Amino acid sequence: MRALRRPIVAVAATSLLLVVQAVIDPTGLLALVGWPGGTPRFDLWWPVARYVVFVPVMLAVVWWAAVRAGDRFWTLTAGVVLAALLAQFAACLAMTGDVALSAWAGGFVTAKAVPTALIVAGVVRVVERVVARRRGLDTALRAPSADALTVWPAAIAAGAVAPLLAGSWWTGATYAPGIPTPRPDDGPIAMIVAVLLLIGAAWLGIRWMRRRVPGFLGTWLGALVAGGVFGLAQSIVGLVVDDGFRGDLWPLMAAYIHVADGVAFAACTGWIAAVVALVADRVMARRAACSAADPTAGELNERRDASPARIAAGVGIGVAVVAVTAVTASLLAPAAPAVATVANEASVPAGFLRVEDGRFTDGEGHQVLLRGVNVNQLVDFYQARPEVPATRELTEQDFADMATYGFNVVRLGLSWSALEPTRGELDPDYLATVKQAVAWGEKHGIRTVLDMHQDGWSNLPTAEGTVCRPGTDPMWGYDGAPEWATHWDGAPRCSFTGRDISPAGDRAFEHFWFDTDGIQTALARTWGELAGEFADEKAVAGFDLLNEPGFGETAPVTTSKKNGEYSAKAIAAIREAGAPQIVFVEPSILWSGLGFDSGPARGFTDDLNVAFSPHLYAESITMDASLGLPTIVSTERQFELGQRVADELGMPMWSGEYGYWGDDESTAAHLSRYAAEEDARMLGSAYWVWKQACGDPQNGIQELGNGLLSEVCATGEEAPRKEHLLGILSRAYPQQAPGVLTSLRAGVTGTPDAAATMSLTGEAPSATCGLQVWIPGSAEPAVESSGLGDVAVDEVPGGWLLTGCAEGAYALDVKPAE
Repeated sequence: MRALRRPIVAVAATSLLLVVQAVIDPTGLLALVGWPGGTPRFDLWWPVARYVVFVPVMLAVVWWAAVRAGDRFWTLTAGVVLAALLAQFAACLAMTGDVALSAWAGGFVTAKAVPTALIVAGVVRVVERVVARRRGLDTALRAPSADALTVWPAAIAAGAVAPLLAGSWWTGATYAPGIPTPRPDDGPIAMIVAVLLLIGAAWLGIRWMRRRVPGFLGTWLGALVAGGVFGLAQSIVGLVVDDGFRGDLWPLMAAYIHVADGVAFAACTGWIAAVVALVADRVMARRAACSAADPTAGELNERRDASPARIAAGVGIGVAVVAVTAVTASLLAPAAPAVATVANEASVPAGFLRVEDGRFTDGEGHQVLLRGVNVNQLVDFYQARPEVPATRELTEQDFADMATYGFNVVRLGLSWSALEPTRGELDPDYLATVKQAVAWGEKHGIRTVLDMHQDGWSNLPTAEGTVCRPGTDPMWGYDGAPEWATHWDGAPRCSFTGRDISPAGDRAFEHFWFDTDGIQTALARTWGELAGEFADEKAVAGFDLLNEPGFGETAPVTTSKKNGEYSAKAIAAIREAGAPQIVFVEPSILWSGLGFDSGPARGFTDDLNVAFSPHLYAESITMDASLGLPTIVSTERQFELGQRVADELGMPMWSGEYGYWGDDESTAAHLSRYAAEEDARMLGSAYWVWKQACGDPQNGIQELGNGLLSEVCATGEEAPRKEHLLGILSRAYPQQAPGVLTSLRAGVTGTPDAAATMSLTGEAPSATCGLQVWIPGSAEPAVESSGLGDVAVDEVPGGWLLTGCAEGAYALDVKPAE
């Protein structure tokens, strides 16, 4: 009766928690099993997988853990965590069929699994204590002690399988160079160190747990503990090699991810160690039986088992296993991501920008920096009041004005809803407007990145009569998909902490990621048609496939695997249309909201003319800033995190959006820091935003329309320009440079003198006259150089354009005229 009571209590407590979480969670994202509302869909598999797969698997493993782990608080806590991670793995596997991705995805529920596990274990413990006191029972579940020699094989197995089954674990922004990971592609030294750490942690964890939980489960739970310990060890190393607490809480966030990766790995592979331990136990049991039959042999075996030589032999076997694993893993290591070079990018026609050796070039031996602004004046925004326009008219004067600040790129926001209001038909009038904008940009020396913009999925607002759940609020629409591509199954259009988290928006994105009614395929096809219209336009720098895509309801399945699938599909359509331009691929909105994310799955495309384009909004619109929490990722650190993911993907990085730090004074201070880091890394970007109308739903209807060029809402007249911010953005920089830039520094305080101050160095492998440097200001600057020839400074609207030739190492210093 007692053995039956404990699992019943554990399963009942878990079931009640799952229901309570689903009821009180307003979005369906914060619960282990969310319920966002709306009409249930039984005609599709993915909406019900979390219920018909996740819940049964979790309850079954909780039952097993309660039976075997007893009423001990910490052992049962580990058992419930294991149950949640295995349930997440099973649900994701049922939805995708991808074992490696599903196993990695298990770690993403760690933050939700641990509180649930603590509560369930606490309830079981209290119930057992109460019953025991009433009946005078001993509640402890007796487990056999763990023999050191039977623990070693399991521990070695737990560590040795890591390089062979690394999958998607230990990747992404969290893993700084120097943090040991058991991935073959991180190098043999790091891999061997990590495997040894895992074996040591597994020996401790398994030995500790098997003294409390008998049999197969005890070893599995010991491996789970070891995975967490390994993550903590990585975190300690990260404090040293990843700059520690550099004005933010990144080390704590990184520590959580390290631990989550470790426990997810152990949850999905710990059964291997458990099988090895089971075999070792059988061998030891047979030896014990032989010893009972022959006391003399038993005494001899006991002395041998206890001898240091036997333990040393076990360690030696472990080292040998690690060595064999290292060699095998090295042979099986995945190839490094393909990186576009001059040789393999010859297919891009002359005159088009391209990706070469991790940077943008013009194909003629010149590195190109793309710096400019976002233009949202063609976006099909929701309009709250008919008399207050949601956008401002886009004219040629906009491009002429941008050129006076030295901008050489515009990220031009487009709306799928305006481009394709009727499925399968591009609107000719809207397309003509886009072509006109590209032509104006070309006329004024500005390239265009065509951005398929969306915010909150669509411009549809909360429907009248909607009752929002506590914790959410009615919301305006924003922009994005047409109505024919919008499926949210009646889920409420109610926002939680902002426009990008709403049950309706999340459900609509889930339908997109899983291609319901072919809507994902439709957008990829639309990209092919749109790209075909601009296939011969050298002024089009590239195509941004989808602005800040939402995470739907099953991250990281959506944010990694499905994002990669959509991107690959769209890239294929673009190339089939004959468009050779760069394709810009974004991570999910989580990057803008947290300061980091996983990005699309590694190897999602073999196309080499692709760039990684996170939005670097750290200390701006991230959730920590909006909720008044301490900074998770600093302005400076975000560059490094983005670059790590770009390097993993084998791509250059370009920030398609940044800015929006509040009032002008705060924005100027943050923008100066951003600019300094951008220069130090020799990168480009597009600032948000050039103009923002008074009726733009992201701006709200207030006294002024936002943006660098604001308007007075009462009159519609243009307000004074934000020249101090423009002074930082228009600072001197090389629009293109011979060969490769090796250093860059410019004044970032926003004053005219600072903006006209710049120094750079570079290396040109062959002679070329492609140096082109923008310098703002009315007075001709003073120039000093070495390794440059034919240096000329010509006045252009808003400033000066410096040109020159180089071969070999060169340097340039620019200062305001005395």
